[in-house]
Amino acid sequence: MKIHEYQAKKILKQFGVAVPNGGVAFSDDEAVKTAEGIGGSTWVVKAQIHAGGRGKGGGVKIAKNFDEVRQIASQMLGMKLVTHQTGPDGKIVKRVLIEQGISIARELYIGITLDRSRSQNVVMASTEGGVEIEKVAAATPEKILKEYVNPMIGFREFQARKLAFGLCMSGDAFKNGVKFLMALYKTYEETDASLAEINPLVVTADGQVLALDAKMNFDDNALFRHPDILAMRDLDEEEPLEIEASKYNLSYIKLDGNVGCMVNGAGLAMATMDIIKLAGGEPANFLDVGGGASVETVSNGFKIILSDSKVKAILINIFGGIVRCDRVANGVVEAVKKVRVTVPVVVRLEGTNAKEAREILANSGLNFSVVTSLQDATEKVTQAIKN
Repeated sequence: MKIHEYQAKKILKQFGVAVPNGGVAFSDDEAVKTAEGIGGSTWVVKAQIHAGGRGKGGGVKIAKNFDEVRQIASQMLGMKLVTHQTGPDGKIVKRVLIEQGISIARELYIGITLDRSRSQNVVMASTEGGVEIEKVAAATPEKILKEYVNPMIGFREFQARKLAFGLCMSGDAFKNGVKFLMALYKTYEETDASLAEINPLVVTADGQVLALDAKMNFDDNALFRHPDILAMRDLDEEEPLEIEASKYNLSYIKLDGNVGCMVNGAGLAMATMDIIKLAGGEPANFLDVGGGASVETVSNGFKIILSDSKVKAILINIFGGIVRCDRVANGVVEAVKKVRVTVPVVVRLEGTNAKEAREILANSGLNFSVVTSLQDATEKVTQAIKN
């Protein structure tokens, strides 16, 4: 689950992570009142959407008086903000963050996430703050420092000092940097976050270290432990079909292609999407119906897939391990009878009772294209979208 920047900073502040003074506003009047409460002579007005690249899209601006705060907030609220992460459709801005202006001496990068290849959390740091970290990793990977965290002993202060040295911090900035890193990791771990990214992390002339921006994502499976964080969920920022799928406990992610995918198992789903692309098609979604794949599950899966107007064909790829293929086949037949399917459907069922399953589909009287190999399945489904 993602949250807004102002929400992430609220959480960070609770754990002792230094952030600029600021507050959220839903109207231009609130924006001015927030700026008045902050004080000072310069403020930053930041559009709040679940996407990066806001500055380049006109979603981050500086105001030098209250009239400018009002004017900028009025312009941002209700605007469609388009960034490289939103795609051409953009996102409607419904709230803005008003923060104190900061005199910046240096911009750095800090990020914490799970390195699945090592089964360890990794704390990353770079002197290239304010730049998309993906570009840094691609062009100058040596500029990204990494400290892996042993889960048995946690993130240690010597590791924080090592990163602070690597970022060329000294004096008060070094002390504050170590303190910042330790507090940030504690926040990440105790909130069951899947990502904590500070870009940029800024150092001021007097040695303060602050999170000028903040991005936090959380493990959905751990949200039952954090009702306060779950309450921060903004459904307006999420894909409607993904919200609908979550009601049925379906793992669904909408993509930009035209081949609808219904698969059991995340690994098989990823492999299915890869081979669709290799065959010249584009997957329209990731959909893992799980090991059960009941009639209701399959039916709801069809509804979600067909709600995407871009879908021109559907590929069902089920491996019968925990669940028998004949049960899945019966579920597919019943689901298609319930849901009006107007696009070609290619079905591959392998595993326990696969032969019986293919007979059920063949005798159903419904227009399925039943195949036995994944290569044949992807070739048929990509050919279907071309016809």
